[in-house]
Amino acid sequence: MKDRKLRDVLPDPDPEQTLEWQEAIRAVSDALGPERAHRLLLETIGAAQSEGIEIDVVNTPYLNTIHPSEEPTYPGNLDIEERIHGVITWNAMMMVTRANKANDGIGGHISTFASNSHLWEVGQNHYYRGKDLDGWGDHVYWQGHASPGIYSRAWLEGRLTRENIDNFRIECEGNGLSSYPHPRLMPEFWEYPSVSMGLGGMTAIHTARFNRYLANRGLADTSNSRVWYTMGDGESDEPESLSQLSLADREDLNNVIMVMNCNLQRLDGPVRGNSKIVQELEGRFRGSGWNVIKILWGTMWDDLFARDSDGNLANRLQELVDGDEQRIFTSDAATFRNELFNTPQLKAMVSHLSDEDLEALASNLGGHDMVKINAAYAAAEASDKPTVIIARTIKGYGLGPAFAGRNSTHGKKKADEASLKWMRDDLDLPFKDDELKEYPFVDPSTVPELVEYVKQRRGELGGFCPERRSPKSDITPPGEEGYATFDEGTKGEMQVSTTMAFVRLLRNLMKDKSVGNRIVPIVPDEARTFGMDPLFAEFGIYHPEGQLYTPVDHKMIMKYKESDKGQVLEEGISEAGALSTFIASATSYSTQGCPTVPFYIFYSMFGFQRVADLVWSAADQRARGFMIGATSGRTTLNGEGLQHQDGHSLLMAHTNPAVRAYDPAFAYELATIIRTGIDEMYGQEKDVMYYIAVYNENHPMPPKPKDVDEGIVKGIYKLRSSPKKKGPVVRLIGSGPIMLQLLAAVEILEKYGVNSEIWSATSYGELRRDGLECERENRLNPSKDRKIPFVEQMLGDGAHPTIAVSDNQIAVPDMVRQWVGGDFTVLGTDGFGRSDTRPSLRRFFEIDAQHITLAALSALVRSKEIDAKVYEKALSDLGIERERFDITAL
Repeated sequence: MKDRKLRDVLPDPDPEQTLEWQEAIRAVSDALGPERAHRLLLETIGAAQSEGIEIDVVNTPYLNTIHPSEEPTYPGNLDIEERIHGVITWNAMMMVTRANKANDGIGGHISTFASNSHLWEVGQNHYYRGKDLDGWGDHVYWQGHASPGIYSRAWLEGRLTRENIDNFRIECEGNGLSSYPHPRLMPEFWEYPSVSMGLGGMTAIHTARFNRYLANRGLADTSNSRVWYTMGDGESDEPESLSQLSLADREDLNNVIMVMNCNLQRLDGPVRGNSKIVQELEGRFRGSGWNVIKILWGTMWDDLFARDSDGNLANRLQELVDGDEQRIFTSDAATFRNELFNTPQLKAMVSHLSDEDLEALASNLGGHDMVKINAAYAAAEASDKPTVIIARTIKGYGLGPAFAGRNSTHGKKKADEASLKWMRDDLDLPFKDDELKEYPFVDPSTVPELVEYVKQRRGELGGFCPERRSPKSDITPPGEEGYATFDEGTKGEMQVSTTMAFVRLLRNLMKDKSVGNRIVPIVPDEARTFGMDPLFAEFGIYHPEGQLYTPVDHKMIMKYKESDKGQVLEEGISEAGALSTFIASATSYSTQGCPTVPFYIFYSMFGFQRVADLVWSAADQRARGFMIGATSGRTTLNGEGLQHQDGHSLLMAHTNPAVRAYDPAFAYELATIIRTGIDEMYGQEKDVMYYIAVYNENHPMPPKPKDVDEGIVKGIYKLRSSPKKKGPVVRLIGSGPIMLQLLAAVEILEKYGVNSEIWSATSYGELRRDGLECERENRLNPSKDRKIPFVEQMLGDGAHPTIAVSDNQIAVPDMVRQWVGGDFTVLGTDGFGRSDTRPSLRRFFEIDAQHITLAALSALVRSKEIDAKVYEKALSDLGIERERFDITAL
């Protein structure tokens, strides 16, 4: 298959002259080489452009790419498949209409599926591979708003019941269907969430890439898996949607096929009313190295193009902007005839066509012609490059004039009487006018020949699609030996950060015999910042072509080593791309039956704040893996300033129901959390993710105390108490590196006769989650003994004032306030970050040892356990001023 040129459509007025030019170029290439021929062509193009002749080097004419003579024979029964298409479309319309008649405002979308319907029906009958053939089948990302059509087909296949269909968007009671593709809600049906819009394109490409990673490293045979992604043309405006096109080209991902559903409409109106979205998309994909196949016109147009000897029709279609095209192609026959065929020559081309013929021609677009679609799919499968199929469709196709191509069609939730009659007649369905008032379904039992056909086709293709499977994990969690060294603490004067401790633990895991080859380190171009560069030479950086150059540091032990079997995924400066890789790895247990353990380590400020939508999508897809927020802390990352200093990712992480968020202070805490996470996700096979904040401040690591594992995992434990002396007592809770400030405050407090209990809070989020679960249990069982939250068991007695401090916003520790007994004071880093030294920043944000001391003394004054004079003396001794700039003020 070749790109279609004008000569394929229009007879050449002077073929001898054209042949002379072609033979001249061939002669130059043969005699002087292709480089010289290339230079001559460039110079010729330049000369033409200087004369005002427009030459588009990335766009082809506004015509089909594949010539009719190159189209393969259709592999199925077109008559039966059109009937199947009609039944599926009708039932999808009835499902959404009935849902909104029963519950006005429940929502749902009809027109999006109608524009995709033929594209997907050809795929379902002939291309989308199921999981019962060799390998794990194709990965199909559906355009999310079109879910009713997928449900309608699944009912025809016998996979859903009438009860399911009647409960579209009614999920709370069970047996309902989710609004969009949501694996979290329908874990045996949907595989890939594709709403919110824009995320699917990049995750699909990274899934295709990760399949190659699995194959190259010998972890899974993914050779029979292709990735199909359908995107609406309006969705392409989302910055993420097309951001990874060059990655697919660089890594030769011919296992990914994108289908652009170009109905020319977004939610409110035209995508490009004043230009042409098809041509724009072609330029973007072709410029990124993709194979581009356009299917714009159906079979009925072939005869007109064959007779377009002077190119008038091709030129007219090329000059028509999308706003006019949308209007003209959905107007009546007279408007279509007069405005599209607007010259005597063009009118003559269609003079033999009746108004009925012209109406059929207007709706016979490439994306609704199964023969054209099949030709495109077959060519895409044979391509050695990533391929995009740009299909011209009609939003609301086949739903009647009130839906087709209307700007308001996206929001239409109910079919009116006229539309029902139009559809019934168009599809030749046996419903009488009075029956239409009940919005009748075509029950699958009444069309057994269609049911038999779809089941036979899916059987030959390896099973139904979509279908999600989750086989038992074959990963054996590593034993204690890989973690034991972190329980011992550092020796002598050695100091390490929790980031350094993590990298050492990661290396241990990668060398572990039971799980090592399944560990997938993912980093967005900050590996050296995090001290991960020793992993480059030892385990290699993945690149499908290996290393075609000699790196500048090739003589060094820790050289930059790329390999087609490399284990480290160095993603470049692309947090969203890296997280898309994380999703591919974190879901490989279900997409390829090959569980892997991703460790995505990143600049914490550019985690949840930047790509929280992708993390939400990962949770929907039931991802399992670790997200490591490095260089955390608003004061610990001291020199980087406002845009980099993170004090709220832990708070944001807690908003995701599938994320367990931790803030360890010590290496043994970190090791315990990761050990627990691997066991929970890959031993117990729970669909959760772990977010762990790690920091870049070096300090001594103490040995692990006895019997603290439960508290570390649940979120808090008592580290120790200061030596027992007479005097008041305060409880001090620390997290992350601010634990060092807390320990320093303990010594200062002793000078003022105050004793301390020292607690380490590893996860306020987990403590809150447990607290809320207990509250619900108690609320619903008032006659039973009260269930006491873990944090209340630890801190609820109110025996002493409690001070909590961290390098995060006050709202993080404040999540557990209602379960902490007595006076509870929280110190944190609210406000914007700024550049300075750590001591200065901690004084500025009032979380240093001196402010912790003062907060403890203040609480003791209020509880009347010490005299206010002690506080005033400390205020003077510690050099703290009461009046200062409010860092939280706007």
